[in-house]
Amino acid sequence: FHSAEREEKCIIEDIPSDTLVIGNYKVQRWDIHEQDFLESAPGLGMFVTVRSPSAEVLLSKLYGPQGTFSFTSYLSGEHVICLQSNSTRLVAFPGSRLRIHLDIRVGEHFLDESVLQAKDKVNEVNVRLEHLIEQIHHVSKEQNYEREREEKFRKTSEETNSNILWWAIVQTIILISVGIWQIKSLRDFFISKKLV
Repeated sequence: FHSAEREEKCIIEDIPSDTLVIGNYKVQRWDIHEQDFLESAPGLGMFVTVRSPSAEVLLSKLYGPQGTFSFTSYLSGEHVICLQSNSTRLVAFPGSRLRIHLDIRVGEHFLDESVLQAKDKVNEVNVRLEHLIEQIHHVSKEQNYEREREEKFRKTSEETNSNILWWAIVQTIILISVGIWQIKSLRDFFISKKLV
């Protein structure tokens, strides 16, 4: 995505609880002379802020023009990930803009490459098996979270349908009451005018 210098851009990620999130980013600055995005100048970095669904700050750190950040969610829900450049320019020129490449991986687990490159194949298979088991736990956790969200949505839908039904019944009663009152009023009017 593109961003102006010193402009904060935020992304919302729906993340289950106790889940590791890894983000990789790279910033490029627009060069007016080259008319292209070039690799970022030294000193330009990104300020990364992550907030939980309860607005608690999970991560707030300054990184370089290219980097990796990670955090673990403690609550399930919508986490807000914000990025802002730490540009030192006092005035933003009309052509000054940034291109930010962002890759967010939810539920990733680190694999120790030194262990994977070990000569003993049994250890390598064991580590890969443990990694697969962790991924299975993550998928199971994600499914449970989606199930909870679906149940909450279903309850909300049922409450809304119930409210709509009662509102329709109340409207019908009011309509019938007004109709009966109008008929009675017209009848009394005609009787008083001796038209009936």
